[in-house]
Amino acid sequence: MAATESDEVPSIPKFLMDCSAKDIALNWLQATDLTRDVYQHLAYYVPKIYCRGSNPNPLNEEMLAQHILLGPMEWYLCAEDPAVGITKLEKANKSSQLCGRVFKIGEPTYSCRDCAVDPTCVLCMECFLASVHRAHRYRMTTSGGGGFCDCGDTEAWKQGPYCLKHKPTVSGAMEEDPLAHLPEDMIGRAYNIFAITFKYAVDMLTWVEEDRLPSGLEPPEKEDTYYCMLFNDEVHTYEQVIYTLQKAVNCTQKEAVSFATTVDRDGRRSVRYGDFQFCEQAKTVIVRNTSRQTKPLKVQVMHSSVVAHQNFAIKLLIWLSQVIGYSGGLRRILCEVGLQQRPDEEGSSLIDKLMLCDSKLWKGARNIYHQLFMSSLLMDLKSKKLFAVRFAKNYPQLQRDFMEDDHERVVSVTALSVQLFTVPTLNYERLQTDYVNDDHDREFSVTDLSVQIFTVPSLARILITDENLMTTIIQTFMDHLMRQRDSHGRFQFERYTAIQAFKFRRVQSLIGDLKYVLVSKPTEWTDKLREKFLEGFEVFLQLLKRMQGMDPVTRQVGQHIEMEPEWEAAFTLQMKLTHIISMIQEWCASDERVLIEAYRKCLIVLLQCHSGPCDGEQPITLSMCGHTLESVQYRVSQHQVSIHLPVSRLFSGLHVLLSKTEVAYRFPELLPLSELSPPLLIEHPLHCMVLCAQVHAGMWRRNGFSLVNQIYYYHNVKCRVEMYDKDLIMLQAGASMMDPNHFLMIMLCRFELYHIFNSLDYGKRFNSEHTNKDVLQQNNTLIEEMLHLTMMVVGERYTAGVGHVSAEEELKREIVHQLCIRPMAHSELVKALPEDENKETGMEKVIESVASFKKPGLTGRGLYELKPECTKEFNVFFYHYSRADQSKAEEAQRKLRKQNGEDTALPPPVLPHFCPLFASLVNILQSDVYVYILRTVLQWVVEPNGHAWTESMLQRVLHLIGMALQEEKQQIESATADSDFTFNFTSKFSRPGEAPENTPSILAMLETLQNSPHLEVYKDMIKWILKLFGIVKKMRERTSSAPVVETEGHGVEECIRDKDKADRKRKAEIARLRREKILAQMSEMQRHFIDENRELFQQTLEELEASSSTAPDNSPIVPDAALIALGPKQTRVFEKKQVVTCILCQEEQEIRINNKAMVLASFVQRSTVLSKNRARTIQDPDNYDPLFMHPDLACGTHVGSCGHIMHAHCWQSYFDAVQAKEQRRQQRLRVHTSYDVENGEFLCPLCECLSNTVIPLLPSPRSPLNSDNSKNCTGLPALSRWLKCTLQQLNVLKKIQEKQTVPDNLPNTILEGMEVPEGFEPDVKPKNPYSDSIKEMLTTLATATYKVGLKVHPNEQDPRVPIMCRGSCAYTMQAIERFLADEEKPLFGHLPCRQDDCLKALTRFAASQWTVSSVSVVQNQYARLLSVLIPDDNTPIPPSILDVDMFHLLVSLVLSSPALHCHDFTGVSLAVGHLHLFHLVTMAHIVQILLTSSTEDNNMDQESADGVEEAAALTVFDKLRQYSGSALNSMSSGWHLWQYIKTGIMPYLRCSALFFHYLNSVPVPVELQENRPHHFELLCRYLSLPTNLMSLFQTENETIEPLMQRWCGVAEVQSFVKRERTAISYPRESNKLIELPDDYSCLINRASCFTCPKSGGDKSRAPTLCLVCGGMLCSQSYCCQTELEGEDVGACTAHTYTCGCGVGIFLRVRESQVLFLAGKTKGCFYPPPYLDDYGETDQGLRRGNPLHLCKERYRKLQKLWQQHSITEEIGHAQEANQTLVGIDWQHL
Repeated sequence: MAATESDEVPSIPKFLMDCSAKDIALNWLQATDLTRDVYQHLAYYVPKIYCRGSNPNPLNEEMLAQHILLGPMEWYLCAEDPAVGITKLEKANKSSQLCGRVFKIGEPTYSCRDCAVDPTCVLCMECFLASVHRAHRYRMTTSGGGGFCDCGDTEAWKQGPYCLKHKPTVSGAMEEDPLAHLPEDMIGRAYNIFAITFKYAVDMLTWVEEDRLPSGLEPPEKEDTYYCMLFNDEVHTYEQVIYTLQKAVNCTQKEAVSFATTVDRDGRRSVRYGDFQFCEQAKTVIVRNTSRQTKPLKVQVMHSSVVAHQNFAIKLLIWLSQVIGYSGGLRRILCEVGLQQRPDEEGSSLIDKLMLCDSKLWKGARNIYHQLFMSSLLMDLKSKKLFAVRFAKNYPQLQRDFMEDDHERVVSVTALSVQLFTVPTLNYERLQTDYVNDDHDREFSVTDLSVQIFTVPSLARILITDENLMTTIIQTFMDHLMRQRDSHGRFQFERYTAIQAFKFRRVQSLIGDLKYVLVSKPTEWTDKLREKFLEGFEVFLQLLKRMQGMDPVTRQVGQHIEMEPEWEAAFTLQMKLTHIISMIQEWCASDERVLIEAYRKCLIVLLQCHSGPCDGEQPITLSMCGHTLESVQYRVSQHQVSIHLPVSRLFSGLHVLLSKTEVAYRFPELLPLSELSPPLLIEHPLHCMVLCAQVHAGMWRRNGFSLVNQIYYYHNVKCRVEMYDKDLIMLQAGASMMDPNHFLMIMLCRFELYHIFNSLDYGKRFNSEHTNKDVLQQNNTLIEEMLHLTMMVVGERYTAGVGHVSAEEELKREIVHQLCIRPMAHSELVKALPEDENKETGMEKVIESVASFKKPGLTGRGLYELKPECTKEFNVFFYHYSRADQSKAEEAQRKLRKQNGEDTALPPPVLPHFCPLFASLVNILQSDVYVYILRTVLQWVVEPNGHAWTESMLQRVLHLIGMALQEEKQQIESATADSDFTFNFTSKFSRPGEAPENTPSILAMLETLQNSPHLEVYKDMIKWILKLFGIVKKMRERTSSAPVVETEGHGVEECIRDKDKADRKRKAEIARLRREKILAQMSEMQRHFIDENRELFQQTLEELEASSSTAPDNSPIVPDAALIALGPKQTRVFEKKQVVTCILCQEEQEIRINNKAMVLASFVQRSTVLSKNRARTIQDPDNYDPLFMHPDLACGTHVGSCGHIMHAHCWQSYFDAVQAKEQRRQQRLRVHTSYDVENGEFLCPLCECLSNTVIPLLPSPRSPLNSDNSKNCTGLPALSRWLKCTLQQLNVLKKIQEKQTVPDNLPNTILEGMEVPEGFEPDVKPKNPYSDSIKEMLTTLATATYKVGLKVHPNEQDPRVPIMCRGSCAYTMQAIERFLADEEKPLFGHLPCRQDDCLKALTRFAASQWTVSSVSVVQNQYARLLSVLIPDDNTPIPPSILDVDMFHLLVSLVLSSPALHCHDFTGVSLAVGHLHLFHLVTMAHIVQILLTSSTEDNNMDQESADGVEEAAALTVFDKLRQYSGSALNSMSSGWHLWQYIKTGIMPYLRCSALFFHYLNSVPVPVELQENRPHHFELLCRYLSLPTNLMSLFQTENETIEPLMQRWCGVAEVQSFVKRERTAISYPRESNKLIELPDDYSCLINRASCFTCPKSGGDKSRAPTLCLVCGGMLCSQSYCCQTELEGEDVGACTAHTYTCGCGVGIFLRVRESQVLFLAGKTKGCFYPPPYLDDYGETDQGLRRGNPLHLCKERYRKLQKLWQQHSITEEIGHAQEANQTLVGIDWQHL
């Protein structure tokens, strides 16, 4: 609410309601000056309707505007009732073939990777589902809002442009004139009214004066009412705005949040209403408060009538959008009105005016008019072209404004470029200038429309040829970067501050527009297009020229660089231009004339760059091996060098295209090849390569990280295509035109290695002690790098144009080498491959041929594994490997070869042939300098010194020798009879060195090295080389006589291989025998040792047996079949002593009643996992009575444990230490931890599992405590007798308690007048057998359960403590039973030991807890619990039998009965009571099941005739009908009824079996540990029940019938039977997480339709789905924050408290991410259950592959939830990843 002087909302005046739209329209139809009349009408009524008061009523405004303002316009347009007229229009209208749906934020969009012309062509979900693309490879993304669906646009799709809905009915329908369907008079009226209203709207939106209106709109009387209007910008944060508003307009935090949200959403909001002074005052405060660090928030004090007219102008634009939707003719008219050039406005149109004022408008107005543009101009093909031209004309100005604006591009008109340029023309300059200066995001700028225009191929061509668009864009771009230049005219960026980055990002949107223009290559060239393209190309070369040599670096010597130089901006620019450069090359390649011309122009610019600054280049003469060469002295390590060489790289790209398109061979005379100077071409690229080598050698360490980063990006997949790869091609191009010896000499010179290879004694020098190790190491690395570069220049032929290969083969090789490192997921492979401008790598086409796909399991992702036959293509020196990748790949491949029993040589693969333009490169492999280099290195290796060479140097030399021999072999094979080939490496290979040094030949040295022991690793490689040499030599000899027969070569190979294999086999056999011998000796020694120490050994075995907890701890003396868990016939068990070890002090201790306590770390939490009614929560925890659990199990308390055992005192000191550490940490610095010490949380010291209490370990409760007063009783009392006795005892206790409350009674009169049953001694105080330490732990856990379960402060004395303990035991068992049932696992034998230990300890704890409580409190509770079954007038009225969960009741009764039994000395054992209680509760449960049975849905076929059970079931049911007033449906089939009872009671019986098993420690029959068919009978036998449960009712007939009568007579049961209320029916269905759709896009669509419940129909930014209840929430936003326990929390956190007791599982739909929350401070993200076809999740929807539900993973999520492991999972995630701890989870 706006702060104001008066707050009342005015009621609607009568004169407004009486206004007639028809009459006004009739007057207009007769008017002579329509504009004046309409303006007068608006001037009078608009201020009366809009902006009345501080808090206008939007509904009233809408209604009145429609009635008084828009109604007359509709009447005027139709000249009849609009309802009739509009229907006629719609009928006559031909539906458009363009879909044109404008996307909402977050809506799913689909692009077809096979058919879309470019990635900006998208479909909405509806069109996509009805199109052919559904079966293709599509990509799914969520829209940022603002684009529109391209269905029906034939230029956007290679095939399938129409979906079924938009398919044209008749051909040629597109061309007809849409105005043909409109009557003449209507066309005239439409022109009139559109011209007036559109002009009015444009004038009002672009109006800048705050206090007066345009002429003709002045109101009759002017009031002193103003608004203080706050505008949005992208500079100030939410918090700043909220704080400022609270101070300025004196509003609450909530109101300020609401203001800020609206300002952010709509772009402006009035924050105060009143007279001028009142508003001006607020403005001053706001400006003062926000101008300290940045520019102030924009605030205007505007007259209310101005605001009113602006609000109506927006309404008018929306109305125009609606009206033109009725008819294509009206759309055309509006477009013509908008585009009409008006003489009074210097020839600009309304559209121009709107566009050029874009950056001055607020977000809401921009959005509305962009949508109008999209639904009018861009939906009408004729207008689209005209609009494109206007847009291109204004482009530079628009972009200038956008750069200065501070709003996002989404709201800028420049964002429309994609709609136009990808067509392809527009006032581009002006628009872009405005955008750059604007402060809104591009999506709200008109420049954002460029995507709608520039991506249409036909438009793009028109714009390039007519409007010279390409030049315009590049020129605009360069103008913006003009200031950033150095003295040589190169770009030089300042430090990359946030503001700079912001501006720079804006400037980059221009590059995006250029990409749109170039995205589709022309198929037909016209002379005009050639001319304009080359003109643009020239300007582009000027841009690259400014980048050539930017950010030069000079090596730091002596001291480290002081300040890291700026490098990011240059690389950002390079990355952005990468695709542009590639696309320009593709354009050139598509036309020979363009390519030749571009090549010439590029060469000219390249030569200009080379004539630039020369850095110390003295001429020198190099000579080696009899070759001499004049060169210049240039040292990378001393002079300036830059990694940015875009002009040379573009030139090398064009050079390859000459070869690829064969232009070089067809028109050599047109090319300036003779002007090329090869040494000049290779100079700069070689500097880059040397720089990388020197950085790797550690020579540039003092230049800091900026250089390391530059080198990283130079090789990185994002940049390498237009950087590293092109440099290599340039070296290849230069080398192919030079003498290979000269090339190698220049290389040695630039690597600064020339002196090393030219001095004879280099190798010998290192024997002396005084060599500098650093220099030595650097030289060694440089030699390795130089050898590697030589390898690449000759060996990298997988580029179309360099070698005879296709693009597919190039890609295959990349993939093979990636998969040689290790099997990879699809996304990893995509990341490792370069993308083209359409974000495609082309991988899918070739992946199948080289790899096989392995599906993922429950975790992990699907992997591609290389097919074995592809490993032969592996090149260990592949040029795209980083050093780490290379060593991993080498290791993996050697390992693989070993496994396959092959040798470990990794020979160079066979290479494709060079193209003619590069063919001379192979001569490097036989040049003198090459052979000399190889021989020199080998000589160092042979000579006995270890310094001058490294193993990797040798490895590279061997690889190079292999390459030369392979090449020769290939040349011989492909040589035909008449062609002569000159390649002869073998002769040089075996020729010794010349005088004076007389070195041995390479062959001789290799033979020497073959047997050298320290080169074991390379033995196989040398062997392979010698073998290949033999083959080549034979082939050479044969070529002179006969054609080559390859098989013999193979024969030689095979022979050697077989010999090798036999050799290996023999060695392996010897090794195996040796191993066996050693093993035999060891086992013999062991046996002797055991014999000698037999006694010790026996003792250890016994101890082990005693301490192992996996062995059953009780061994009964009866066969399995007779095992009974409770009652007088309960199987007697002798419990073995239990010895456990403390994880903290490692001491062992036996668990005994009087020993120190041992405890299990455990975690207590509230839970709604079993809840059948999430709406029911504990409203008032302080007064809530948890004695009876409702059958809907709305909220229970669950206890879990990790199963690790500690001494109680060890745990206590550990916990104290954790607390102390936390307090110290608070003083130093408050960091969240994954546990909250204040709430008693800690991590288990061993497994770091989150815990918040401990469970004491107790011996079995069959202890003397229970049997001391149970003498052997002869007869078993019947139920009736036992009941009577129990009720008497309870009565006595009640009376005693009543009398104790009367203070002055004398002690001896207490029992007067009261009949005390025989053997009952109420004044005997039970003795507590437990040690103090155990008692303390019993209290600790009891208090923790009470505190967490009820969310109250701890209080040991509270009577609800024992109730909560018993309840947690029952609930935990029910949860585990449900989980096992859902997993279809047997009840026993399948629990992990941690759960088994936890249940045992928990049950024993709950059974013993009464000993530390007040006995009288427990006795009272026992009486109240019993009153549910045996109604008693003395106790408070219990809930009806329908409203009590029977298992909770059973557990509570059984566990509280010892409090009564401790006074009973009649000799009746406690077991008898347990059995009677169990029978009684079981009968009550059967009645519960029968009452709630719904007989209608029972459609099973009866399988057998009714037997005894069935008849008995019918009898009981009939009695129930009789007692409940015959309102139950009658039931004829006893069989159905009995089946119903059996299935309904099963969960209860299973839970009871668990309970009595853990309570009485009776082992379980083997049959119950498996899933057997007769489960029911086995359970009954184990639980001491008759298998015919109905016989219970017969044996105890006289006791149970009156009870049944009373149960059914209760009012609640009566109203249920009469269908006045509902009740839970049995068996309760298990809760599961909600059903999710198989296709993820359904979810995205659902989320995009979801609006924020609090901010009036606004789309939610982060819609989040609760997986427990299916609710959609507006997460992570201010609008939906609520207050919880005094803190502001987000929608998800608030929801967890109502839906999951503080624990929640959510799916963040737009991020495709699962969110776990627990409480306010804990949370983590978890992989979603949606996978793409490659078995990978896509968190953040970055890849956009279609996602489908993986049922196994969803089941895993569900298991985590059912097992209450969410909190534990969060704890582990937060411990593993500390960044998770810092997130404010409560705001999600």
